[in-house]
Amino acid sequence: MKFKKAQGLSLNVIVLAALALIVLVVLVVVFTGRTAIFASGVSKEGNAQLISLKVTYGSCHPSSASEASFRTSYDAATSDDSKELASETLREEISRCKEFSDKDACESRDCKWG
Repeated sequence: MKFKKAQGLSLNVIVLAALALIVLVVLVVVFTGRTAIFASGVSKEGNAQLISLKVTYGSCHPSSASEASFRTSYDAATSDDSKELASETLREEISRCKEFSDKDACESRDCKWG
């Protein structure tokens, strides 16, 4: 009876494959962390822009939903033009709400008093 030698992976190949897998996992962790840092930086820019627009608020101002919509649009903007469009949309909403001088009229038009 003849015995055949089985083919197998050498120990060197197994060790190299394990090291390569570890390196890939480390790279994924590093880039995922950097993506989160980038996303938080973009979000901070939108919040800063919102705060600068809030300075122009009067007694009647846009609702929280309008502000959240602005932040979403601003954060998703890929160009300066689209950021300016998001800002202009909120400015128009601020102007619309400023037209109302009493609480009932303000709140009945989807604005917030206070």
